[in-house]
Amino acid sequence: MLTQSIEETWSQFLDFVRKQCSNAEFQNWFAPIKAFESKDQGVILEVPNIFVREYLMDNYRRELASFLPVDDRGEPIVTFQVVQTINKPLQDVIEIKSDEDLTVHFPLKLNQNYTFSNFIEGPSNQFVKSAALGVANRPGKSYNPLFIHGGVGLGKTHLLHAIGHYIQEKHKKLKVQCITTEAFINDLVDHLRNKSVDKMKRFYRSLDVLIVDDIQFLQSRLNFEDEFCNTFESLINQNKQIIISSDKPPSQLKLSERLIARMEWGLVAGIGVPDLETRVAILQHKAELKGLRIPNQIAFFIADHIYHNVRQLEGAINRLSAYCKLMGLEVTQDVVEKTLNEMLQFNPSKKVTIESILKSVASMFNVRVSDLKGTSRTKDVALPRQVAMYLAKELINDSLMKLASHFGGKTHSTLLHSWNKIKTQIEKDEQLKRQIHMTKQNLEA
Repeated sequence: MLTQSIEETWSQFLDFVRKQCSNAEFQNWFAPIKAFESKDQGVILEVPNIFVREYLMDNYRRELASFLPVDDRGEPIVTFQVVQTINKPLQDVIEIKSDEDLTVHFPLKLNQNYTFSNFIEGPSNQFVKSAALGVANRPGKSYNPLFIHGGVGLGKTHLLHAIGHYIQEKHKKLKVQCITTEAFINDLVDHLRNKSVDKMKRFYRSLDVLIVDDIQFLQSRLNFEDEFCNTFESLINQNKQIIISSDKPPSQLKLSERLIARMEWGLVAGIGVPDLETRVAILQHKAELKGLRIPNQIAFFIADHIYHNVRQLEGAINRLSAYCKLMGLEVTQDVVEKTLNEMLQFNPSKKVTIESILKSVASMFNVRVSDLKGTSRTKDVALPRQVAMYLAKELINDSLMKLASHFGGKTHSTLLHSWNKIKTQIEKDEQLKRQIHMTKQNLEA
């Protein structure tokens, strides 16, 4: 029997953690636990399996120490007892389920917007998209496993779901499952609790394609990792396709050498931060889906100041779209700066000099620095020289006379004329605008 004090204490702990986690997490990890008073002044926790014990000590050790008795080191005095499974008559434990029955218990959930046709391709993701298409076309016959890694919000999940959609459409007979690592862990815990692990194993080992997102969440969870690794090997040995994503390449994950080696068997492909042009294309695509018109110049401004990942760009479009529709406004520079003020990022530039501008412009327009300082008026030299003067006035806080003196003794009025001319020209010449933007980026790199 529980003493009143232990019962109350454990109840208070459960009330506390219920507010810290989702209902599904609470039901999987905490609801099955029973607490008893221990003879040594500590507490006995009865758990359904070792996974619950490890989860509790890995994630809630400090909270346990706040509610339960502790030793001299501040560690909770807890003894775990794993409930032993009682053997049942054979006819009670054998379940014969068809593929249809199993599929009902393990439904495939794919984001309808995450398809190859909606994936904006650029230099940073061209290779990994090609690899994903190759796997989707010939599952189990090329790049197996396919391991996709990259930072948050760069499109890993999009590609995984796109593979799932493509295989469903082109290879209708193949059995596909796309799942997050957290969902896999919760599945395993749930089936351990219900003593139906065999059903789960049977389902995963019967798949033709297994897609697993965010494998990094398997780190430091040894027992879950063992089960995943067994599933992995079973499918690979049957030439079934496995696709995995992570925020880091396999070699940088804190997983067993056994699992890392298996994930490196096939193709490891990284997805990088999209360049400016790709970010603009993504912005315009997302805006079009929202029915929002963004002028090209504004799109370049947004993409130039939100550059870490695609998810931030999508969030910017959502916020901008909602604001403009509610307020009945068009997308302008002022509206963008007001609405996205918290999201825009401005990198501090390193010190820019006339010499660095001349070198960067000369490289961009394929002329010599001496030409920019010279007197030649040919078009292929005059335009780059005007660009250099424009950038000098824009980026260097100095007198026009002093700036002009670096261009072969030109006057301050000549520099001002060049600045006005280029400022007007970039409003209608998209190519020149991009060249100047890239020159600026080179100066700040």
